[in-house]
Amino acid sequence: MSDSSTFVADLSEVTPERDIARDLAKRAVWVAPVFVAVGAVGWGATGAASAAVALILVVANFLIGAAIITRAVRISLNALYGAVLFGYLIRLGALAVIAVVLKGSGDWFSAVPFAITLLVTHLGLLTWETRHVSASLAFPGLAPEPVSQVTPEENHSK
Repeated sequence: MSDSSTFVADLSEVTPERDIARDLAKRAVWVAPVFVAVGAVGWGATGAASAAVALILVVANFLIGAAIITRAVRISLNALYGAVLFGYLIRLGALAVIAVVLKGSGDWFSAVPFAITLLVTHLGLLTWETRHVSASLAFPGLAPEPVSQVTPEENHSK
């Protein structure tokens, strides 16, 4: 009995969606200076601020989506389906509301760099992440780092 309960406890800690979202957030930090710099060059300080806000929203969107999935998968498969669908719709609606509120908030906000950053980073980070995600049940989530093979010659020389 203790073996199966240990196995179930270990499975509850497997959260590939959270790992992927965190990896996406790390990649967003890497590309953030480029987007902020392009916003600054094209639109000045308002462009840089708008691009930075968009990057924060993108990272928050990925992390919240992963949190929703992590919570719902522990409840049931039907809860997961509903949470993914309605979570996506609510997060998409929230991004739209935030964009409208920010557009009317004053002179510090520029819609063009905000929209470009929001769209390009969502799609770009997801595309970039597909290279690092394992499509295997043995390694759900991020693919493990490749292990270097030792040749027989190297093994005998030690």
